[in-house]
Amino acid sequence: MLRIFLALLCLCGSARCFAICPAHEITPPGKVKIEGDTVMIVVHESSAYDARFSTKRGADEAIRFAKAKHIPVIYLQDDTPDEYYFMADCSPDAWVYSAGGEIRFDVTASHVYIVGGHLELCMSAALHDIIYQWSRRAPQSFTVTYLMDAIYSNGKLIEPSDPFYHDFDRFLGIVSYGRPGGEHWPKLSLLETMGIIRREEHQLDYIRQILPRWDTTFPPSYRVEVQLNRSVKKVLRAAEGWAPPTVLFHFVDSAIQLADPMPQP
Repeated sequence: MLRIFLALLCLCGSARCFAICPAHEITPPGKVKIEGDTVMIVVHESSAYDARFSTKRGADEAIRFAKAKHIPVIYLQDDTPDEYYFMADCSPDAWVYSAGGEIRFDVTASHVYIVGGHLELCMSAALHDIIYQWSRRAPQSFTVTYLMDAIYSNGKLIEPSDPFYHDFDRFLGIVSYGRPGGEHWPKLSLLETMGIIRREEHQLDYIRQILPRWDTTFPPSYRVEVQLNRSVKKVLRAAEGWAPPTVLFHFVDSAIQLADPMPQP
């Protein structure tokens, strides 16, 4: 009896015990309607790409945060089998098919929380489509909030010349040790990558590299800023005028932090 119990316990420590969402309808892009000025977009949160489940807790906390704040949540799903998707919540506002992260519905919100997705691939494609849509709207301020413990990456933009390259390469080698090769296995969460980099000046340098191409998307009339958690906002490009429209790329460790009250001065 004890052996049976231990066997079941071992199984429940594996991916098999993560709930699989039941069959669901895919919403055509033309029928996606975003209520309000904020939306959370969850890109390909699948163990086919994040086999370590390094972003599962972060994604679940992010979705829980959005639901508590009544923020619409949209899941992007590709051709990966349903059982590979590991979100605990199976009731987004819409499931939308997106083979490579492309966004074919209108993102009418001016604040997007981005969750899941391969930082350098499908998530990058989603963000480029989003900011392109924004650039075609009447001038106003926009914000992208990256929830870093819910985004996975293979660090392909980290170069051997970077001061943290050897630490990154060693950590990646440790977490992928003994696993099959290829693109499925060597992934870290963006938060883990930032923990490897550690020094804030280097973190900001890395952040600048992974941003979507705002410089070729928004005209010079837009001010562009980046912020790491609650630190001072850094200006990437200034704009004329007292209050120009501003694009803010905000990097937050986890949605858990967003539920915490702001510290008192």
